[in-house]
Order: sequence, then C-alpha cells, then structure tokens
Amino acid sequence: MIDISESVMQFLLAFTVAVPLLGALAALLPAPPGLKGKSPEQAVLRHGVTVTAAVLIAAIVLALGFDRAQPSTMQATTDISWIPALHVRIHLGIDGISLPLLVLTALLTFLCALYSYFKPPAGGDPKAFVALLLLLETGTLATFAVLDLLLFFLAFETVLVPMYFLIARWGGEGRRRAAWRFILYTLLGSVVMLLGLLLIGIRAGTFDMVALATDNGRSLTTSVQVIAVLAIGIGLAVKTPMWPLHSWLPDAHTAAPTVGSVLLAGVLLKMGTYGFVRILLPAAPDGFRTFAPYLAAFAVVGIVYGSLACLALARRGAKGDLKRLIAYSSVGHMGFVLLGIATMTPTGVNGALFANIAHGLITGLLFFLVGAVKERTGSTDLDTLALASPGRRAPTGGPAGPARTGTGAALYGRAPRLGGLLAFGAVASLGLPGLAGFWGEMLALFGSFRPAAGLSRPAFLTFMAIGAFGTLLTAAYMLVVVRRVCMGEAPQEAPRLGDVRGYEFAAWTPLVVLTVVAGLWPRALLGLTDPAVQQLLAGGTR
Repeated sequence: MIDISESVMQFLLAFTVAVPLLGALAALLPAPPGLKGKSPEQAVLRHGVTVTAAVLIAAIVLALGFDRAQPSTMQATTDISWIPALHVRIHLGIDGISLPLLVLTALLTFLCALYSYFKPPAGGDPKAFVALLLLLETGTLATFAVLDLLLFFLAFETVLVPMYFLIARWGGEGRRRAAWRFILYTLLGSVVMLLGLLLIGIRAGTFDMVALATDNGRSLTTSVQVIAVLAIGIGLAVKTPMWPLHSWLPDAHTAAPTVGSVLLAGVLLKMGTYGFVRILLPAAPDGFRTFAPYLAAFAVVGIVYGSLACLALARRGAKGDLKRLIAYSSVGHMGFVLLGIATMTPTGVNGALFANIAHGLITGLLFFLVGAVKERTGSTDLDTLALASPGRRAPTGGPAGPARTGTGAALYGRAPRLGGLLAFGAVASLGLPGLAGFWGEMLALFGSFRPAAGLSRPAFLTFMAIGAFGTLLTAAYMLVVVRRVCMGEAPQEAPRLGDVRGYEFAAWTPLVVLTVVAGLWPRALLGLTDPAVQQLLAGGTR
C-alpha cells in the first residue's frame, strides 16, 4: 500500500462523500457550450461518468492509503461540531468494516453511470436521471462514512427520494405502485428507527457511534437496550430486507430500470445490515442478545422462503419473471447475512460482511445481465425466454410431444458470451467454491455452529441445518434458470442475438474479476474486517 498523510486521507474521505452531491447540483445546470458534445443529453451523461469516476479514484486511493496494520482503528477521521445544542457532530471515518462497502458503492455507481452513458434509460430527462444517481451515491457513501447517529439517519433517508424517482420515472410496468410500496415501507420503518436512535443517544448522553461502541452498552439499562434494538432493528430489517418485511423488494426490482436494480441490490440493501453491525452489536449488546435467536429464526425462514419462491417462479408455466426471481434470491442471500450477524461471533459477523460484498458484486452483475437479455429479447418472462425440451408437457398440461419452440433464446447458441456470463453469475450466486459467494455463507453457517455465550446452541444448530438446506435449494433454482435460459437448441428461424458489446464488457468485467479474486483470495477482505469485528464485539472501536 502507499503512505498517505492523515490530512490527505481526511480530504479524500470528505471528497468522496461531498463530490457526488456537488455533481448532482451541477448536473441540473446548463452545460457550458464547449462541453455539450453532440447534444446536451450526451453532455450530462458524460458528466455523470466523470463525477463517479473521480469518486471511484478517490475511494481507491483511500483504500490504498488505509493502514491495513490497524484496520480496527478509525482512519481519515473528521470531527466537527455541527449542532452543539443536540451534541450532533460531523464525524466521518472509516475502518475495516466500512471501507469495503465504501469502495463497492463507488464502483457500482461508476459502472451504472458508464452503462447509462451508452444505454440511457428511456422515460425521463437525462439531467434529472444523473442528478438522482449522484444524490443516491452521496446518501449511500455517507451512510458508510458517518459516525454520528443522527447523521447516519439523515444519510440513510437521503437515498429514498432518488430511488423512488428512479423507479417511478424510468421503471417498467407497474413502476408507480412499486415506487410507492418502496417509499412507504422504508419510511414507516425509518420512523420507528429514529425513535430508537434518539433513545440511545439521549440515554447514553452522546450520538457519537465510536463513543457508544467503546461504552459497549454500559450507559444503557437492559430494558432500554431491548427497546432500542427492537425499534432500530425494525427499520434496518425493512431496508435489508428481512422476511416478512421484504414484500416491497420484488416489485421494486421488477419495475426498476437496470441501473436502479443494480444499485438497489448492490448497495442499498447493505445499509440495513451495516446498521446492525455498526450500531446495534456494539452499542446495545445485551438488547441484541435478547433478540438474536429471533433474528436468526427470521433469517433462516427468509433463506428457505426466498429459495422456494425462486423455484416456484422458475418452473415451467409459472410465467416467472427473471428479475423478480433474482429479487427473491436476494431475500435468501441477505438471510445468510442476518444469520451471521445473529450469532454475535467474529466468525459469523465476518461471514456476514463478506456475504454483503459478494452479494453486491454477484447480484449487481446478474441484474446487468438480465437487463441485457431484456433489451435483446424484449422480455424477462422465463416461459418466453426458455425453449421447450423434447418430450415435455405444455404449460397447460396435455400429452408429451415433440420439442416446442418459442420466441425465447438458448443463449449459449444465440449469444454465447452473454449466456456464459449469465451462467457464471448463477453459479457464483449459488455459492460455488472458488467464487465470492461461497465464503460468506459458509462462515455464517460456521458461526451458527458455535454461537456467542448466552445464546442457545441447540437452537443455532437447528438454524444452521435449515440454512444449509437453503443452499441446496439455491443451487436447484439457479441451475433450473441456467437450463431454461442458456441451454437448448435454438430453432433455425430464430435470429442470432447481439452478443456482449464493448461498453457492456467494460461495465461487467470488474464485477466478474472481483468475484473470482474474492473467491480465490478471501484474506484480502477478511484481513480488513476481522480485526475490526474483534474490536467491535470486545467493546469498542478506537
């Protein structure tokens, strides 16, 4: 790594958080005459690529300058009084827990901006689209960088407005209903969460997350911790989303434009699980221990429920939507994240943090690929995409007959690179060893084998068994999707589809590479998170 002074690190972190907001404001202004290019629309889309690229470079330099010998210590810290009467401070900093999420956010937003430059979403003003994309990036980056409870809440809520409009204006069929469900669920959860954050801050005498972690709940009675964990946990569980508070997610993903789905799955869902680790585990450990078995139970139900929903959508004749299927798969994958957190062990929490990053990479790639499939075929309906196999019954029943053909695509034959990438994303999602999806889920299950002191081991062994069964279901539905969409022989009259284009290759390659690197070299990520998690669970962050 490189040696960077603390003052430069402070500037880089502030730059990373603030520049997208300034860029969003600039996107709404008229483009200077010399920068308009072929059209004002092209100029503003180029502006989005430029700003997100600058943020990504700053985040990478920040990561290179991060002292890996002390990942449990807050680095690049800025601490300025903002509202003295409420003891609210502009407190920024990163450690081994937040840094990977910060870089992931910057990377995915840049890739979305790059993709949108070549394939702008139809349905609205490009200026508004770029401004909303950058405002969304500001909120997500700030969520992972701030160290004050009230600032965390403000950043947490900032993302709601841009995501609502991205779905409502640039989404597909049913977009307005999906956008309203998204905003209502998350807002209601946030109201309850705010009450819990205020309760902790007022009773502890500080809203500073570092001070609260160091105190480790000693300033809060057990009853206060229980109430606070319940209130904050509901708000975080909605955003994660945890079963049964997940019902807004499939509609939002199905209706959202491609880049909206990528950011929703790759970044926004991580804000909820990050809050569990950053706030509840260290600040209210006794209250969290009370609810940990229930959290684990909901997590494993979500794992099995999400997998069964995917299997139902993948079966022939179900009219299952591929985007909706991947959305339900997120419910299952985030269940493993919650299960790891619920163990309250370094092994489980490290697995949860690893699974967070892996899910962002893999599911982001899958939504990019599904968007490309829809662009080429005009549909994400699995029955439309899938070619029938010889000897299969028709969806409505009836005798077996010869092979049926349809308007769908055997991607291996009609777009081999696209089909290969979709199969790669599927096997990465099902947790194939050697790819990123394997380590997080495995560590979450290992954490359940021996949970923290005070938690029922028989209960968590049961949760581990159910979670392990969920991995089998995940493999089943992903392999069904690959068989129905990628395999089969294309009919002679079916035209070849356009294969992966240059800009798609540029947007997807980093996700593929990082999925492989994280799978083959998990220490690169676990070496950052483990010391920080050990410190956090022991009672503090220096």
